[in-house]
Amino acid sequence: MQATMHTAQPTRSVAGYALRQPVARDALDLLEQFGSTVAIQREHEIHGQGDAADYCWRILSGCVRTVKLMEDGRRQVAEFLFPGDLLGLDDVGTHDFSAEAVTDVTLRRYPRRMVEALADSHAALARRLRALALANLRNAHERMIMLGRKTAVEKIASFVLEMDRRATAPGRKVTEVPMSRTDVADHLGLTVETVCRILAHLKREGLVVLHRTGVEVIDRAGLRALACEPRH
Repeated sequence: MQATMHTAQPTRSVAGYALRQPVARDALDLLEQFGSTVAIQREHEIHGQGDAADYCWRILSGCVRTVKLMEDGRRQVAEFLFPGDLLGLDDVGTHDFSAEAVTDVTLRRYPRRMVEALADSHAALARRLRALALANLRNAHERMIMLGRKTAVEKIASFVLEMDRRATAPGRKVTEVPMSRTDVADHLGLTVETVCRILAHLKREGLVVLHRTGVEVIDRAGLRALACEPRH
């Protein structure tokens, strides 16, 4: 059964009549009619580099990294994905990067041919997928600037701020950072030693508090200044 885009529920009563107000639903929920749930254990592969891009996934829980291995064995971690993120839809034909579970993850898997067919006939879904593609393109541009122009300190400050925006659970002060220091180093183009040294520096400066499995941002304004982030 195809999911509907809106549901109605009573909100208040005026002159004896119940007023009903539509509650917006995510257009991606339309994909649930042909989705299946997949559980992947930590450090296991979701799809490999060069595999046929027959499916895309929406992350329900956990953290995923996308990885590119170079001919000489060096590794580039392209991005970290969290619940709500969509994985694998940008690839054409084959996956340019492998996808691996940083933690135990639960995903919904959708056949790409069915996603594309539904998007052709449903404008709201097409707009939602286009918005995700544009957001991914903007993020890629930001990563290009970070890797190409920012210093090591600026990279780490930017990374901490990004995790604070994306991975902090509502009502919690501590941002869970499930990836290893090696993951962070391979994401930012730094050494593990540099990552550890700069995180310790941010702690000494009173900008963050480091926890065993996460980081608590104390001074966001100070981190933004250190990251050279635009003021908008």
